[in-house]
Amino acid sequence: MKNLTQMMKQAQKLQSKMMEMQAELGNRTVSAQAGGGMVEAVVNGRQELVSLRIDQEVATPDDVDMLQDLILAAVNEALNRAREMMAQEMSKLTGGLQIPGMF
Repeated sequence: MKNLTQMMKQAQKLQSKMMEMQAELGNRTVSAQAGGGMVEAVVNGRQELVSLRIDQEVATPDDVDMLQDLILAAVNEALNRAREMMAQEMSKLTGGLQIPGMF
């Protein structure tokens, strides 16, 4: 019974640390570029798009399809980087233990 109590305390401590980490990572940002830097997306640790920069040069009505592709590429890469950031930090917290359903 003592071991179970210890495990519960450790689980609560881990949960508390995870919540702190998620809050801290929510304030961190990652960015990605597409089209040689013509489009840049910035995403936070909550996987929210917080900024999108588009060079005027690529924002022409003649090639909307290309602009859409560049935006998608930049946003998707930024989201991937945010997920990687979360996974790396989670790995540090869990000692590399893969917990199902956690990032």
